[in-house]
Amino acid sequence: MAQILVADDDAHIREVVRFALEREGHRVTEAADGREALAAFEAAPADLVVLDIVMPEKDGLEVCRRLRERSAVPILFLSSRDEELDRILGLEMGADDYVTKPFSPRELAARAKAMLRRARGEVGPGAEADADSRVVSHGPLQLDPMKHECRYRGEPVFLTATEFLLLRSLMAFAQKVYSRDELVERAYGFGHRITERTVDSHVRRIRKKFEEKGIDPIETVYGVGYRMRPPEESGA
Repeated sequence: MAQILVADDDAHIREVVRFALEREGHRVTEAADGREALAAFEAAPADLVVLDIVMPEKDGLEVCRRLRERSAVPILFLSSRDEELDRILGLEMGADDYVTKPFSPRELAARAKAMLRRARGEVGPGAEADADSRVVSHGPLQLDPMKHECRYRGEPVFLTATEFLLLRSLMAFAQKVYSRDELVERAYGFGHRITERTVDSHVRRIRKKFEEKGIDPIETVYGVGYRMRPPEESGA
């Protein structure tokens, strides 16, 4: 059971989302705009935030940005079909996933469940069981799944749950080139309808977080996917 914050200016949408999540045993707090959402999270940090993009006071993109300044809480965006650019911007700011309106309550509940599992460090259907808890290293880059810690030369690097799992998947077999579909399966679970652009957005965020360290740990293999860059080539 998790505490989930649902922020949407449409009371009917909030009711539908609340029903779907409470049916799964979760506790739900509601907010009708961005300002209320930030205040609610400040008062009682949630395990997951379901966030509409278009809201009064502060929109979902601004709320996402503010939350990412202080928390790695999983963020699931609700978006309309004509808001693709905003969805991509949200992913660039650190959102983990999105569903498009109109959405299936069952799909939303399933997405929420998968995100909570990732945040808890539980192994997804595509991940190896023996990689669940062991510390993984790649040159001076180190991931500790039990502590959800990423360190480069001993210094912490802040990653969301999705970013952490994507990087861990790449590091598990550092020489292997993973297609975007393989990364979706490992980080999100089999059958998840995540676009290649979403994977690319998460990879760009990972790279951006290492820029200040002077390295680029991920290599793009054009036409195929991604793999870990050898430490000696990453700038490490």
